[in-house]
Amino acid sequence: MPGKKSTTKRKSDAIVKDHRDIKKVKVTHRSHGKEAGQVLVVGQGDVGQLGLGEDIIERKKPALVSLPEKIVQVTAGGMHTVCLSDTGHVYTFGCNDEGALGRDTTEEGSEMVPRKVTLEEKVVQVSAGDSHTAALTEDGTVYLWGSFRDNSGVIGLLEPMKISSVPVKIPMIEPVVKIVSGNDHLILVTLEGSLYSSGNAEQGQLGRVPEHFSDRGGRKGLGRLLVPQMVHVKGKVHFIDAFCGAYFTFAVSREGHVYGFGLSNYHQLGTKSMKTCFVPIKLTCFKNSTTSWVDFSGGQHHTICLDAEGQVYSLGRAEYGRLGLGKGVEEKSEPTPVSGIELACGVACGASVSYAVTREGSVYAWGMGTNMQLGTGTEEDEWSPVKMTGKQLENRTVLMASSGGQHTVLLVKDKQES
Repeated sequence: MPGKKSTTKRKSDAIVKDHRDIKKVKVTHRSHGKEAGQVLVVGQGDVGQLGLGEDIIERKKPALVSLPEKIVQVTAGGMHTVCLSDTGHVYTFGCNDEGALGRDTTEEGSEMVPRKVTLEEKVVQVSAGDSHTAALTEDGTVYLWGSFRDNSGVIGLLEPMKISSVPVKIPMIEPVVKIVSGNDHLILVTLEGSLYSSGNAEQGQLGRVPEHFSDRGGRKGLGRLLVPQMVHVKGKVHFIDAFCGAYFTFAVSREGHVYGFGLSNYHQLGTKSMKTCFVPIKLTCFKNSTTSWVDFSGGQHHTICLDAEGQVYSLGRAEYGRLGLGKGVEEKSEPTPVSGIELACGVACGASVSYAVTREGSVYAWGMGTNMQLGTGTEEDEWSPVKMTGKQLENRTVLMASSGGQHTVLLVKDKQES
């Protein structure tokens, strides 16, 4: 009965398509608002991650990047930058050693300026790590390019030791509604509320690989790590969101519970212990808030989070001021309110730096000043939040911030448009 079989297949395809259409709006809104704007960059950019061409490799104050379209999302990888336009096109610039730009950069200097990645479908969300980039399309498909790495070097992307310099489709049976990247891992939240992970497992950041298989998959090999598989949690948990630090992951359930897994050597997950968590743990320290948690961002060893009231909190390692709690503060094992910031609508972390975007459109920065990422114009560390200023920020509202290893990217909008 071959005819019958194909009808059934078409029917199930139609059901999936219907589901995706229902969720389309949510996919679009998950990691950014509707507002489109322009891109500013600050910090060090010796491999082109500022997108300002070969002659400009450092900016002490935010500088405008020339892009052919309005942008709705910016994300900074370790040494590259990804911009998503309001028409669903992806632009990349920066280091392309392992294919993180997803496009041909054989022409000299072409990695130093924004150029488009060839993708046939409309993209609604992007994420980036040290050497990889991911793109989510409006129908819930995910494309990936570049490579994941571990402490010994390249481990591959979807296949062991194979990098991809162009986008490849991730095989998934469920539509995806959110993507987020750590330094070398990728987390996918699906329409059905499942959590999938792929990439490096050394620090427990995949939440599904036992410690004895965490080094390149042990006897089961790299395939165990690179093919996205579901993260299992005791009981029936429906996940609605996920966020990453460099080597750790947060996931939020429909009931508002926060789960964490990965590296917590400075309590950056909010665990009392400093042991690495190889499986998801329900984090009790996030239950103390009277409101729900709406945003998380993690650096190498610290976390910044935001509650629905607009209050910013920090936890984890305190060196260089990255917690924003003033000098002389020691590491924190639970979310601690950061003062000196108006009500916020978003937070971001680089390796040792932190940012809060306020509801009225300012951005505050604090932490390590070495790479000029704070936009203060100096290399001084900042132990408390400082409002970022500069010519390009005058008469502009900040919509979003993202930070990489040595550079920071802002999405801004002219005030008369706001």
